[in-house]
Amino acid sequence: MVRRRRRRFRRIFILLLLLLGGLAAFLIQTRFNPIVRELGITQVKNQTSDLINDAIAEQIARDNIQYDRIIYFEKDLQGRITALKTNMSEVNRLKTDILNIINDEIMALDTHDIGIPLGSVVFPEVFSGKGPVLPVRVISISNSDAQFVSHFSQAGINQTLQQLTMEVSVDVTILVLSETVTFNVMSQVVVAETIIVGEVPDTFLSAGDFFTP
Repeated sequence: MVRRRRRRFRRIFILLLLLLGGLAAFLIQTRFNPIVRELGITQVKNQTSDLINDAIAEQIARDNIQYDRIIYFEKDLQGRITALKTNMSEVNRLKTDILNIINDEIMALDTHDIGIPLGSVVFPEVFSGKGPVLPVRVISISNSDAQFVSHFSQAGINQTLQQLTMEVSVDVTILVLSETVTFNVMSQVVVAETIIVGEVPDTFLSAGDFFTP
């Protein structure tokens, strides 16, 4: 009799667990689905932005990004700067190298990095960051692009600060709660800068691009 009661109790207990699990899954799929989706997007955006910054910072630390390799000056006979030009072959090399690193790092993200704790969805005021982790998975990357943008600002008497900013844009598709979501991630990082002494020319030229300081 005792064994039968124990078996019956175990069956009832397991049944209750299954019912509670099913109810939790139903609530997550219906009521909490938008919340989970937005949290998943936020998690991936934050991680992707960090990966972009880290990838560029690593290239800078290795001296793979140097101002004088990207920008060069044309001067007249008096030594005055007449034009600033970009080395497009160097720009394209850097874009390719950095985008390859970023794409590989993003695709390597897993649930440990971007999963959502159940407590952050159901009772975030009390259990934020706790409980079983809802899986979020990056399934594809598309339209990844990077470009260099030049910014000029006054740095003192007859001095101009030029900053080169790398703007990276990536379209990421994730799978969360059996739903795919595609969104764009953009990040801007200053990669190089220099002080230009003297007058800055009215044009900043590169192959196929035109910038006005």
